[in-house]
Amino acid sequence: MDNLGTDVVVAGAGPTGLMLAHELALAGVDVVVLERLPERTGLSKALNLQPRTAEILELRGLLDGAEERSFTTVQDGHFAMIPVDYHCWDTRFPFQMGIPQAQVEEYLEERLAAQGTKVVRGAEVIDFVQDKDSVSVRHRTDGGETRLRAKYLVGCDGSRSVVRKGLNVDFPGVDGQGFGVVADVLFDKIPDGAQKQWRTMRNVGEPTGATTFKGLIPLGEPGLYRFVYGDRASRPKDIRSAISHEEVRQALLDSYGETATVSEIRWASQFSDAARQAEHYRVGRVLLAGDAAHIHFPAGGQGLNLGVQDAMNLGWKLAANVRGWAGDDLLDTYEAERHPVGAQVLHNVAAQLGLTPRSHESRALRDLFADLVTLPDVNRHLGGMVSGLGIRYTTHGTSHPALGSRLNDQELATEAGPLRPSTLFHDGGFVLLTTSSAHFDAARAHARSPRLTTQLVTSPPWPSTDAVLYRPDGYASWVAPTPTPAR
Repeated sequence: MDNLGTDVVVAGAGPTGLMLAHELALAGVDVVVLERLPERTGLSKALNLQPRTAEILELRGLLDGAEERSFTTVQDGHFAMIPVDYHCWDTRFPFQMGIPQAQVEEYLEERLAAQGTKVVRGAEVIDFVQDKDSVSVRHRTDGGETRLRAKYLVGCDGSRSVVRKGLNVDFPGVDGQGFGVVADVLFDKIPDGAQKQWRTMRNVGEPTGATTFKGLIPLGEPGLYRFVYGDRASRPKDIRSAISHEEVRQALLDSYGETATVSEIRWASQFSDAARQAEHYRVGRVLLAGDAAHIHFPAGGQGLNLGVQDAMNLGWKLAANVRGWAGDDLLDTYEAERHPVGAQVLHNVAAQLGLTPRSHESRALRDLFADLVTLPDVNRHLGGMVSGLGIRYTTHGTSHPALGSRLNDQELATEAGPLRPSTLFHDGGFVLLTTSSAHFDAARAHARSPRLTTQLVTSPPWPSTDAVLYRPDGYASWVAPTPTPAR
């Protein structure tokens, strides 16, 4: 059977797929989310939202709900386990939010359901065929195989993406040389020196040898910790094999001795330091986002955040195409903007791995690098990388410094009183902040979208401007500079 009429099929109901589906549904796009697993695993997996991701969620009115499910705020980030401070960046959220991936997924799915879109679980994508007008997606459920025809298909189906493989898109990179294990463990007796609350990246992880490492992060529940360990120079025969609880118990004993006793191991999984990125994020009517487009060692806590930001960038552009507000030229900017961001993350992760203290020389290099990080400019540069706050998109035409920059959401003065501009983005449209109605027509012509909110302000968020137009994802796309007085 070939069902017709769906605008977009999203393969995968992780944070990336759910955020993308939320953006599409918000714009009135008919979206179906197909998820292979019959139910959420409930596994904690990733643990953090970086500052830029918090800003993105705030633009959609989603941050409060995430904060309610978080268990801590972490006042810094890290680069190769060397802490970096986020407070040098102009943001309302100069911290990491501690929240398990499972809670992020649950919350986003609830908000998606409130919009009338539900995840189809137990639906495994098998293959697809695309032509110039549509994509036919074959998937399997308990009821048998079904074809679902859509205008677009987006693969958010993880590192082993069926969608990416079906596109035959190259996935170049490097094979992993080492491995890590992540486990959530409940202690009867907490190891000596372990943090009781996760407030900083200091002392949560450390090298244990030339290439080995370990770390403990408290997860909010009394006695519950994330235990991470591994070896950068050793790779198991099968990185996908299950890790036994006995292996984790032995690793805990090796790491902390009898100062710690464990009552429960809730889950454990292996990961490698492989790094790969899809050569293209779009082929015709099929696109990739999140881990389907890029994989890397989880250094700096960037993975989930990179995927959610992929979804935010893609969502409004794909919606504009589906609704007929924009064509392929806008949709093509998804790859043009996000592929370099993904490449930069893989690059900084490789640099972090390069600071592994393997030898006398590399230990000296790491010590010197730690000294450099205390310099404000170095700290700001590295913090901008891992937090996402340093992302700036290239624009064409005028070179005004505001263009391509993110909204920092500081209060603006209006006739009605102070205003947080993020509140204007909740419907997912463009936002014009302007001192005069004279700029309305020019801004609307640039946006090419009926989804435009205008707000008169005493002064825009950038100096020497009379108006700034922000895209739905909160980046400036057009400005009206203040005219230079005639002499």
